[in-house]
Amino acid sequence: MFKIMIVEDDTTISQLIADNLTKWQFQAIQIDDFNEVLNTFVAQKPNLVLMDINLPVYDGFYWNQKIREVSKVPIIFISSRNTNMDMVMAMNMGGDDFISKPFSMEVLIAKINALLRRTYNYTEQTQDVIKHKGVILDLQSGTAEINDETVDLSKNEYRLLQYLMRRHGQIISREELLRDMWEDERFVDDNTLTVNINRLRKKIEAAGVQNYIQTKVGQGYLIP
Repeated sequence: MFKIMIVEDDTTISQLIADNLTKWQFQAIQIDDFNEVLNTFVAQKPNLVLMDINLPVYDGFYWNQKIREVSKVPIIFISSRNTNMDMVMAMNMGGDDFISKPFSMEVLIAKINALLRRTYNYTEQTQDVIKHKGVILDLQSGTAEINDETVDLSKNEYRLLQYLMRRHGQIISREELLRDMWEDERFVDDNTLTVNINRLRKKIEAAGVQNYIQTKVGQGYLIP
């Protein structure tokens, strides 16, 4: 499993990135002591670093320089400072890529995978299907099959099921699901998630699998 170190002082953004990295089978290392970036890097030996520019104490350019003194590990700068000068500085100081805030999580994951492939001769493990307890998701055709029966799911139902199946065995909070399903959950009625979960449950149960998605009161949802 590849380790990705996140050097980002905005805890909301850092956690959002970490959650998505975990979903894509990466190990996320979040920095919370910004005096210890280099020490944490040396101790954890990450395969790639996501580096914000505006940081407490020292900026991302400083830590990039310190890391470059001991390692050639790929570094992606993430910053709201998106002037040409910032991008040129990032590349001239040994950065491998640059992404501006606000950014698409899909684009960030794509950049990470591209850099890992170039650096480590890594072939991305693209699964064609996800299988768990009698439910099969075909990621190529976007269909779900339960007990040899194709189940018709809406786009949101399919995305919900895929997210929960990838993280089976873990309780996923409503907030995390809302954040993953809709780009800005502030504009989504909380009841929308409940409606989608209930519809999805009924379709799975109608196909013969009971209690596939469990509700953990006050915590979220779980596929055990």
